[in-house]
Parts: sequence; structure tokens; C-alpha cells
Amino acid sequence: MSDKTYNGWTNYETWRVNLEIFDYTTANEFSSFSVYNPDCAYELSQELKDYAVTLLEMEGTKGLTFDYAMAFLDAVDFRQIAEAMIENAIEEHSHA
Repeated sequence: MSDKTYNGWTNYETWRVNLEIFDYTTANEFSSFSVYNPDCAYELSQELKDYAVTLLEMEGTKGLTFDYAMAFLDAVDFRQIAEAMIENAIEEHSHA
């Protein structure tokens, strides 16, 4: 098995989705996150995935294009994105 990590992320798909969808988003913008509950990574990851799917649906993409986009999202490690967001939020909270 080859190493599929990309720029410190699980894979290219995770890096790209984080960069283009969540890079300027904070964990505080999602209801499942609380700086006082850092164990919410699973719940936040599910909310992030739902958000990404909603964005695709809002584009009005259908058929093969949508299927390919969904296959791309299936490869994304949303938990890694959630954990990075939580870590950033906790760090920001500790400096406030």
C-alpha cells in the first residue's frame, strides 16, 4: 500500500476539501461544537460532511458529475478536519 498523505493531511481529498470549503470556517460555526466538549469530533465530522454535501446539492449538479463529486467526498477524512478545527478553536479560546 502506498502513502496517500498530502500536505500533512490523510489524502489529497481531505486537504482539498479543508482548503476550499473549511479553511475560513471555524468549529464555533457548527452546532455540535463546544470548546468545553473537545470530545465532539465525531459529531462535528458528521456535521461537516452534511455541510459539504449540502453545498454540492445547492450547486444543482446532477447525474454523473454529482456522483463523481460524492465519490470524492467519500474519500475525505472529515474527522481529521473536525479535529484540526477543534484544536484551533481550543487554542484560540486559551489566548482570549
